[in-house]
Formats: sequence, C-alpha cells, structure tokens
Amino acid sequence: MSEGEDLKAYTLDEVSQHNTVEDLWVVYNGGVYDITKYIDEHPGGEEVVIDVAGMDATEAFEDIGHSDDAREILKGLLIGKVEGGNIKSPVSTATQPESTGSSMPMLAIFVLLIAAGVYFYIK
Repeated sequence: MSEGEDLKAYTLDEVSQHNTVEDLWVVYNGGVYDITKYIDEHPGGEEVVIDVAGMDATEAFEDIGHSDDAREILKGLLIGKVEGGNIKSPVSTATQPESTGSSMPMLAIFVLLIAAGVYFYIK
C-alpha cells in the first residue's frame, strides 16, 4: 500500500489494542504499521519492538538510527494512518542532519555488555 492511496484512519486507542507478538501495530510519523509478520525478522529482537507495541514508535525508531533498508521495509508494512494526522515519509539516513550528540558512550556500553556476556558464558 503506498502513501498516496486512501488509507484507513485509526485512532490511537484502536492502535493500542494491537500490542502483542501475535498482533503488533505501531505508529511511526503518523502512519499505522502492522509489524506482526516482521517481528521474527527484526534484527534487534522482538523485545525492543514489544516495548513500543500499540504506541507511537517514532522517537524510538529514530533514536536507534535505522538504515534506509529498514525504512523501505517499514513502507511495506503500512496499513493506515492516525486519525486526523498526516503521514510523514521516512527520511533517508543520507538526508538526516548529523546528530549533535555522540554515540560513543552508547557504543562503549554496548561493547562492555557484550564482553561481560561472553566472559560469563565462557565461565
């Protein structure tokens, strides 16, 4: 379904009813996406998606810094729009402004967590 078509409008309350692994919708930039079939393929695991199930996931999606491929996949999962809202197209990572913050602290924490996990797994 493309963004130019007449899309069904859903209230945020309707979206919030779809909050399980078996039936998982999210809102992103005013669009409603059914990601139920994609959850098993999500590279970050299903837990991170479940955290935003039935909610507006725009901030969480942008904070992670998803690739252009992820944005293309998202387009294919579009089922509607938020009632009274407009859908904003996913912005390509190539056109996004550079972040003023540094991701180095998060990267360092991630590396430390992986190292700790490996250490405890080996022991």
